[in-house]
Amino acid sequence: MKELNNIRVEVASEKHIKYVDQINDAIDVASKHRGTGIARRSPEYLTAKITDGKAILALDGDRFAGFCYIETWGNKGFVANSGLIVVPEYRGYGLAKAIKHKAFELSRKKYPNAKIFGLTTGLAVMKINHELGYRPVTFSELTTDDMFWNGCKGCVNYDILMRTERTKCLCTGMLYDPAWENKEKVNGNAVKKRSLMDIIQKIKPKAGFKKQLEINNNKETTKE
Repeated sequence: MKELNNIRVEVASEKHIKYVDQINDAIDVASKHRGTGIARRSPEYLTAKITDGKAILALDGDRFAGFCYIETWGNKGFVANSGLIVVPEYRGYGLAKAIKHKAFELSRKKYPNAKIFGLTTGLAVMKINHELGYRPVTFSELTTDDMFWNGCKGCVNYDILMRTERTKCLCTGMLYDPAWENKEKVNGNAVKKRSLMDIIQKIKPKAGFKKQLEINNNKETTKE
């Protein structure tokens, strides 16, 4: 049985460029399995992310196990943790959570004043984000950078996004704002943290939402 403590989760560097093809192959497999578009990136794009220290790699010895990278948008006002992937045989051990936490730490270190965000329909990813301090938000609170939204073109639900003029889709937008750290207390008392489902219900249509969330959770669609 595999154990997470035997897997290294680290910031990638030039020595990890050799894993680029495996990363893209894993993205292809996940995209076909989920039935949605996790965009395949060019080898040059992934190589640049790794070389610039903007990628997280999970390795079991020398064996590729998972990946994620960070990207800035809106003149570095926003950061997205994108391309989260875990090789099938390494799922179910908390590796996605470990990668997300490492990507979050890297984002905060490199861009301490930027808002960190993502789009997902995967309940597991929502839970991880919530633990990190993300909150579900409307799309209007996310970046307006066209380059980011163009990345949704590979998703089967892209027509929904366009019909609503990028105001909503089946994905939930989640955001972490570093400014919230200074507002954690009101009148000297800790602010009570609402549950993830309470917050989601505030920004999602009530009718049929529970059923749709169950369907989406099975698909595990994510732009994270």
